[in-house]
Amino acid sequence: MTRLVFIGICSALFFSSTFVLNRAMSLQGGHWLWTACLRYVYMFFLLSGWLVLTGRSRVLKETFSTYRRNWCFWTIAGSTGFGAFYSLLTFSSSFAPGWVVATTWQATILATPLVLLMFGKRVPMKGILFTLLIFTGIILVTCEQATAASIKETLLGILPVLAAAVAYPTGNQLVWEARHGSIGIIPKISGTVLDDSIGRVLIMVLGSMPFWIVLTLLLQPPPPTTGQLINTAMVAVFSGVVATTLFFHARHLARTPFELTAVDATQSTEVIFSLLGEILFLNGALPGAAGFLGIALSLLGLVLYVRSQTANS
Repeated sequence: MTRLVFIGICSALFFSSTFVLNRAMSLQGGHWLWTACLRYVYMFFLLSGWLVLTGRSRVLKETFSTYRRNWCFWTIAGSTGFGAFYSLLTFSSSFAPGWVVATTWQATILATPLVLLMFGKRVPMKGILFTLLIFTGIILVTCEQATAASIKETLLGILPVLAAAVAYPTGNQLVWEARHGSIGIIPKISGTVLDDSIGRVLIMVLGSMPFWIVLTLLLQPPPPTTGQLINTAMVAVFSGVVATTLFFHARHLARTPFELTAVDATQSTEVIFSLLGEILFLNGALPGAAGFLGIALSLLGLVLYVRSQTANS
């Protein structure tokens, strides 16, 4: 369990770059759709290139063949876990500071047990009670944000993140279920791709491409700015490649629903990393008393949850 938690926290460090850089791009006037879809375009070429350079072209070829054999499943999984999740997250960054988005994003820890229940898994009530602490922290952060912005901006900055918090674990769980073949309506998929940490990320990126194409055709945003092209490349490397690969690796090592939820719970440390990043690089203001209390409750919920699961292991 300790190893899984450590890997999860490392992934959270790199994931936090998403919130800081997305906020920076929104302040520079870049359209949120380019912030979202360019990340996955970069990720596709970065991951593919890495597989070729490291002599694992076979994984790249099998990624395409695996996608073709179950294209409907992978399109649904990729569009949910990567497409819906990240488009909603970047949309919200246009209306709320990065640390607010990062704190609200911790709702994914509350959503994960619900998603696991939806897939027929058993989840301990103790874990759910601890995640309620995290959700209380989110409410406090929301209240503070509401005093600094209009009700409309507050809702647009927070509600999409709550929806993204459900979409992300749903997409991830679809992959987990496909690998373990425990649900009849989900195809059982095995092979090199799902046994390789980069392969698992790449096939989800590939599955999200139809989503990005359709969304771009519908919205027809203005061309991306130069700063947006550079910043999305950085997000692609730090968050899309490094963080996602670490996170998927930790989930791959998990053997029980308890361990899966604990790995997802480590993502609450993104709040601290995002707040520090926004203060250091964007001259962001420190949160007030309610904001700090909200962050503290979110982190307390994480610590109590992981300790309880470690004791049960």
